[in-house]
Amino acid sequence: MSLSGTLPIAAEPRRPLPRLGAALLLALVAFAALTPLLSSVDPGRQDYGAILANPGADHPFGADHPFGTDHLGRDMLARLGAALRLSLGLALLSVVTAGIPGTLLGILAAWRGGWTDRALSIVCDIVLSLPGLLLVLLVSAIFPGSFAAIYGSISLVLWIEYFRMSRATARAILASPAVEASRLLGFGQAYIVRHHLWPELSPVLFTVAAFGAATAIMAVAALGFVSVGLRPPTAELGLMMTELMPYYAEAPWILLQPILAVFLLVLSLNLLAGYRSR
Repeated sequence: MSLSGTLPIAAEPRRPLPRLGAALLLALVAFAALTPLLSSVDPGRQDYGAILANPGADHPFGADHPFGTDHLGRDMLARLGAALRLSLGLALLSVVTAGIPGTLLGILAAWRGGWTDRALSIVCDIVLSLPGLLLVLLVSAIFPGSFAAIYGSISLVLWIEYFRMSRATARAILASPAVEASRLLGFGQAYIVRHHLWPELSPVLFTVAAFGAATAIMAVAALGFVSVGLRPPTAELGLMMTELMPYYAEAPWILLQPILAVFLLVLSLNLLAGYRSR
């Protein structure tokens, strides 16, 4: 007890890893956004006079390549920036598209219960009966090279986690004495959602969103690596790995760039998933 007779307030524990993840993710987003300003080269423009150029090598016409060039003479800085924008954009789109309906359906199932809960749970079990990656592979194989098919299949897999987590969390909150007291006092559904559900759901949903974004990025990279995802000459990290793999002995630094980009993206999101807001 302090000298004033009151209990000391415990200091909020530091969370360096989530902050590191947030800083790393912001750095990657800034790199992806600023790449068009750093390199005015078209990511798909080929230059057979500068094939597998070393990072920083001079171009025959005077412009250098800070990150080198690939096997077709395409600027790696421009292609990495385009690939990061594609991966981040698809991850954000998938998370938002899966998160909103998944969360709303989870709250609906917990709130209504009965046949509504059972019907939504059956739909969830049906989707879970097929492994997520296999479902994405099947859709990508049926519609090869389609961005909409890849995005739609990933969103179809991701909404399950939002539904399950929001349903389980909402059921516990709605059965709590605090919610019962609010109902007895005459507060409506909007009040209960705003003051009881959302404060408890938001940290959970944030964590699920971070892991979901990492899952989407890895799924797109995996599809590109096995050549069933987006098609050349699209700048995509997994596709870039496949294209550069035969040239590892000649230019290993070129192959390591998309690998490092995927690693840093997934690492930043996994670190960020440890954040808890109160």
